[in-house]
Amino acid sequence: MKPHRTRIKFCGMTSAGDALAAAALGVDALGFIFAPGSPRLLTLEAGAAIRRRLPPLVTAVTLLRNNPAEEVRAIIAAVQPQLLQFHGDESAEFCAAFGLPYMKAVGMKGLPRPLAEIAREYAGAAALLLDGHAPGGAGGQGQSFDWNGIAAIDKPVVLAGGLRPDNVAQAIRTARPYAVDVSSGIESAPGIKDSGKMEAFVRQVQGADLSA
Repeated sequence: MKPHRTRIKFCGMTSAGDALAAAALGVDALGFIFAPGSPRLLTLEAGAAIRRRLPPLVTAVTLLRNNPAEEVRAIIAAVQPQLLQFHGDESAEFCAAFGLPYMKAVGMKGLPRPLAEIAREYAGAAALLLDGHAPGGAGGQGQSFDWNGIAAIDKPVVLAGGLRPDNVAQAIRTARPYAVDVSSGIESAPGIKDSGKMEAFVRQVQGADLSA
């Protein structure tokens, strides 16, 4: 039986060089942040410029957090993402209103209700992204959570929060996610990716899949 292939998303891309290096490593998706207050926040012009450099078959994901609807539409028009990622208090109706597949981020720190209930609320989501921050908080802070506590849901799970080259294999073996998402764990500074860490992260994911 062939091993499961865990998909990989690198988030917080701020330069075309880093994006192309990630694509060359075989990373499946790249995240572009338009959430106010993020140290990796992009302008529309910068996001669109990086997006134009991406090779085919690499998914462009725009990360949003309580952005107004008109701003979301402007981001979509400029960056042309294939997938939206919502990190704020957005309702399921709001997330689905833009005609694109979306992921809904769930802050796992102090989760106030069962994950299965959230999955039902966002039944139209392509996946749930489980992050280590508190509900409604910002991602990209390197906060992990107990991977053993993830309840099974009828939806792909993207595991995020505190992942690094030295722990992602254990996270995969424990949680068996559909995909893993990393930002600060492959950086030398916020928004500046480290080529060695990027390569090591991909290698550790591939090794975990082969040993599963």
